[in-house]
Amino acid sequence: MQMENGILLPTLQSALPFLDLHGTPRLEFHQSVFDELRENLMERVAVIAEGKEADRYSKLEELLEKSFPLVKMPSIQPVVMQVLKHLPKVPEKKLKIVMADKELYKVCAVEVKRQIWQDNQALFGDEVSPLLKQYIVEKEAALFSSDVSVLHSFFSPSPKTRRQGEVVLKLTQMIGKNVKLYDMVLQFLRTLFRTRNVHYCTLRAELLMSLHDLDITEICSVDPCHKFTWCLDACIREKFVDGKRARELQGFLDGKKGQEQVLGDLSMILCDPFACNTLVLSIMRNLQELLSQDALPRDSPDLMLLLRMLSLGQGAWDMIDSQVFKEPRLDKEVVTCFLPAMMSVVVDDNIFTVEQKLPSEEKSSQAYPTLLPDAFYRFLRENRVACEMGLYYIFHIAKLRNKNALQRLLPALVDTYNDMAFGDIFLHLLTGHLTLLSDEFGSEDFCSVVFDGFLLTSFSSKENVHRHILRMLVHLHHKVAPSCMESLMKTLEPPKQRLGPQSSEPLKELYTKLTEKLEAQKKSSPAVEETPSLDLGLHTATFPAPPFHPALLL
Repeated sequence: MQMENGILLPTLQSALPFLDLHGTPRLEFHQSVFDELRENLMERVAVIAEGKEADRYSKLEELLEKSFPLVKMPSIQPVVMQVLKHLPKVPEKKLKIVMADKELYKVCAVEVKRQIWQDNQALFGDEVSPLLKQYIVEKEAALFSSDVSVLHSFFSPSPKTRRQGEVVLKLTQMIGKNVKLYDMVLQFLRTLFRTRNVHYCTLRAELLMSLHDLDITEICSVDPCHKFTWCLDACIREKFVDGKRARELQGFLDGKKGQEQVLGDLSMILCDPFACNTLVLSIMRNLQELLSQDALPRDSPDLMLLLRMLSLGQGAWDMIDSQVFKEPRLDKEVVTCFLPAMMSVVVDDNIFTVEQKLPSEEKSSQAYPTLLPDAFYRFLRENRVACEMGLYYIFHIAKLRNKNALQRLLPALVDTYNDMAFGDIFLHLLTGHLTLLSDEFGSEDFCSVVFDGFLLTSFSSKENVHRHILRMLVHLHHKVAPSCMESLMKTLEPPKQRLGPQSSEPLKELYTKLTEKLEAQKKSSPAVEETPSLDLGLHTATFPAPPFHPALLL
């Protein structure tokens, strides 16, 4: 039996007894030879597939026919999977067998799965759905991060860094060079975008740029949004849209007129919070330049383009919901009425600042204005684009540590378009920017404006607002006026029941953390009851004067 079934090498027969002397079983020897042969065969399959012979795939198909009946054997399975992996077109019957068997489907390479997915959207959706959920959870977790700072905010990571995230890399690998799978993912994102979650827009742009980084021209060349996204990505990296790139972006926009679906995708890309952040920061810088030049907003073509792109991004939901793919017209009054009103607020502030620097005899008795132009209030309530700019103006004055302007503007945010001022992205940025004015929290008047005048107006009905307030206080509790802090702790205590036990868990954790910090603060700085007397109650004693020595003077 051994002679008939063993390895037929004449030189081996005389060597095998040496293994017997060493106590090595024949099974172990034959298994090691089998493993070595299998590895060599798998390497050979890869070499054949990468070669240039015309019949290379027919050779692999022949090997597949011989080996596939043994696909369930653990020892042979890796060879079968290697052959399947390197076949650009696996026979339909074999794909169906793999798809029907959960164990086989689980172990087959992603190259094989792509061939299964492209004709089975439901199965592909099952694979992609957990990744999309994971992506949203990660983005929302970043908005509620424990780090409350301007330097480390939601928008701090560069586009390239963000594209190295686990979900983006996995999706990129799953798609490969398959245009059909890429289109499926985009369709999933368009559908999910109707839930009003802007993070799907971020993923849309990140996915395309990840494929761009890998130089997958098969997809990039057919996506009509590729060049626009690439140019915008560079602007996001610089956090500014300069004149040259603005003209490029305008050329792409004008060139897409009449292409309905493309406009829908462009609006999604511009609705990405990172794109929106860059556009509004650029608008703010533009307005500063116009003020210094005594020019009107309507006279700046760069500003008009930025507003056009911001309007297209902000109108993405309306476009996708209505399926009417037409670029929204920017309300002329935003340019002729709202922006001048906002600039007048800046002028008021500049006049007050200059007056404060004048000698006392030249100062006017006029106090800092507390009211805002009616147009400012109206547009914050009624216009999405104007509201976005108004919110970012708050960040601008916070960076300047302008307490007066902040106290004037914050109460106006209580009633904004679609409650934008109580969205997670704005509150995340606002809490970070307020840390720049941390010393001002020692004033009860300032605390009253920030908390009573704005943040606490909706915290009872919006759990996210409650969480953002607690996040900020965990960092600033030692700066807040003690009387205000005591009142805030009573007000912010999590309700026992709100929308079920799970939803309030993060609230409880934050409140507990804040309570612990306050307790630690009390222990580390105990109140001094009275100043101890310097009189130690010792009797006066006389001592003979020591002999003088020059070293004592040193």
